[in-house]
Amino acid sequence: MLYSIELRRTETVPTAVIRDQVQPRELSRFVPAACGEVWSFIRAAGLPKPGRHVAVYLDRQGTVEVGAEVAEPFTGNDRVRCSQLPAGRVAMTVHQGPYSGLGEAHAAVRQWCAAQGRQLSEVSWEIYGHWDESWNTDPSKICTEVYHLLADNEE
Repeated sequence: MLYSIELRRTETVPTAVIRDQVQPRELSRFVPAACGEVWSFIRAAGLPKPGRHVAVYLDRQGTVEVGAEVAEPFTGNDRVRCSQLPAGRVAMTVHQGPYSGLGEAHAAVRQWCAAQGRQLSEVSWEIYGHWDESWNTDPSKICTEVYHLLADNEE
């Protein structure tokens, strides 16, 4: 797949997440389970205006935060915590298709940054589009935004 890479500046966005150490082979199980648990928390807590699901990869040791955007900070519990999407200069792309292809999107961003002389931090994240019923029969329509925080936050 051909990816168009863009440089952008992001602002912090509050999130409700479950934070854990997860091996790459376990992500396909962990991410949907954590999203479901966080969504149940959001409903039970009555948090206003929940947004899209997110997965934030914080380091190379497998620390990940998975959950959803929320409108404002909140008090969590022993599993769900208040966090935020990072602010700063990012390289990003949009992946169209099944989640199994997200690795290609991340690789495209890393390759583009290397070719442009851009240094990446360890932080990256995915924002999953609001699920559309048509995606059940045509997964090529699934839309996921992929972000990599730059180490050099220069313009």
